[in-house]
Amino acid sequence: MPSEISVPLLGRQQDILRRALSDKVVRIKDLASEFGVHEMTVRRDIDALCEQGKLLRVHGGAQLLERTAEELSQSIRASQNVNAKERIARAALALIQDGDTVALDASTTSLALARLLPARQVQAITCSLDAANVLAAGGVPFLMAGGNFHAPARSFVGAFFTDTIARLHPDLVFFSAKGYTPDAGFTDPHLPEVGAKRALIRSGSSVVALVDASKFGRRALATIADHADINTLITDVEPDAELRSRLDDDDIQLIVAP
Repeated sequence: MPSEISVPLLGRQQDILRRALSDKVVRIKDLASEFGVHEMTVRRDIDALCEQGKLLRVHGGAQLLERTAEELSQSIRASQNVNAKERIARAALALIQDGDTVALDASTTSLALARLLPARQVQAITCSLDAANVLAAGGVPFLMAGGNFHAPARSFVGAFFTDTIARLHPDLVFFSAKGYTPDAGFTDPHLPEVGAKRALIRSGSSVVALVDASKFGRRALATIADHADINTLITDVEPDAELRSRLDDDDIQLIVAP
C-alpha cells in the first residue's frame, strides 16, 4: 500500500481535471499510482468533482463533462506564457493613440491588452466575452460584435459576426494565433475562430499580430492571415535572422517586447 503524499486537495482535483481533459477518461487505479495516494483518496476526489458537476462517473474512473472541458481549456490557455503576453500587450499599447478605435480578437493576449486600454481614450470592438467584461469594468466604451457563441474561446463567431464587422472600420486590429511560420502564416485549429479573425483583419486600417515565441514554428489547421495581411508583428523574443529577413522583405514592422 503506498504511503500518502501530502498534496492540497484542490490542487490534486485540478490535476485530475487536467488529466481528464487530455485522456477523456481517467482511471482511479492509474491516478492513485501517479499521485502516490490510496485509491480511496482518488475516489473521494472524483466523488467531489462529480458532485460539483465537473465529472461523470464511469466504471473504474470518470470522464470529463463537455461543459467542464470547455471551461478548463480556457483556463489552461489563459495561464500559459502569462509574462510574455503581458509584455506583448504593453508593447501593443504603445501603438495606440487617444481617439483610436481598436478591435480585439478573442485571444488571451488580446485580453491582456484589453486590461491596459483604460490608459488610453479609445473605443473598442471585440468578439470576446471575457474582453467585454474587462472593458466594461475598466470604463472603456466598446461595441460587442455578436453572433454564435463559440464556447472553447468564449467568443462570438459566424455569419452574423462577419456581416457586422464588415461594416466597421477600426484603426487598429489586434489578433493572435496558435501557430506561426512565414510560409503557412498565422494559423489556428478552430475554424469558427479562423473565420472571425479573418473578418476582423479585413476590417482594420492597420493589423497587428500578437504572437509569443512559443507559437513560432508551429502550424495549426487553417491560416488566419499571411504576411500580406499584417503590418506589425509583436513578440517577446528576438527571432532568428532568417525570420527577421522574411519580415523585412515583406515590409512588416517587428517589435520585440522589452
